[in-house]
Amino acid sequence: MATPGDLQFQELDEAAELLSADPQASTLSLAASTHTGSRAADVKLELSEDEEGQEESSELLGGEKSRGGFWTFEYYQSFFDVDTMQVLDRLKGSVMPLPGRNFIKHHLKSNPDLYGPFWICTTLVFSVAISGNLSSFLSQMGDPSYHYRPQFHRVTVAAAAIFLYAWLVPGALWGFLLWRLGGDRPVGGYSFLETVCVYGYSLFIYIPTSVLWIIPLEWLRWTLIVVAMVISGSVLVLAFWPVLREDTRLMAGVTLASMLVVQVLLAVGCQLYFFQTAHVPAGAPTPAPVLHPLTSRPT
Repeated sequence: MATPGDLQFQELDEAAELLSADPQASTLSLAASTHTGSRAADVKLELSEDEEGQEESSELLGGEKSRGGFWTFEYYQSFFDVDTMQVLDRLKGSVMPLPGRNFIKHHLKSNPDLYGPFWICTTLVFSVAISGNLSSFLSQMGDPSYHYRPQFHRVTVAAAAIFLYAWLVPGALWGFLLWRLGGDRPVGGYSFLETVCVYGYSLFIYIPTSVLWIIPLEWLRWTLIVVAMVISGSVLVLAFWPVLREDTRLMAGVTLASMLVVQVLLAVGCQLYFFQTAHVPAGAPTPAPVLHPLTSRPT
């Protein structure tokens, strides 16, 4: 077995032979080469770590970070990954639809969210229910026989109507278009989440409209309904018409008309149910007071 001293003598002998053959040749000891190799390995490791960091950064910037399974919190967290400026831009686009500007292409930009639609629907539920109670109270406040009773069941009715519309209608539309245009490709490039997102943001205009419905003027209420339906309907038409026109002209017209009719039913139904005003005909007899059987006093 060779000892370390033998290895050193062999190395010196080889170096001497090289110098005798070429006096200007440079030599490198085994220890130096080993040290240099270790430094090269360290540099390689450092570069590999930097490259991994750059790959992770590019995935985050490009939105290509892999999501976890549907049972994980990270999977659902990605649906709410938007900042304030993005939400404000989408709210602005939902109340100011412009010809030639598709809401999905110009505002969602392949990053749909459920944050805005969820809070829009929740706010609309309470604004409709509270404004409806206030409207009933203000319209009958001068009637001495009227006793105000808060109608909390209106919150449940409003929540059922609005959330069913915001989820079932876009889901049915997406499934119908997927069936009509072929199930082997996305519906015009729109995903189910994008369809739900555009429907949710299209309801934002009804929040200020429902607050203004408190004013007890029927002509003003119907005018506000028409304005809100035109704005909200324009968002849907501009977003889905590029997809609908791929179908036959008759089917595209029927589908578009069905989308608008369902929205009209929602708006008119909310106005008639939550903001109906009791009208007492002129000359109608005033109901007689009820006498208590023991005190014989009117109650």
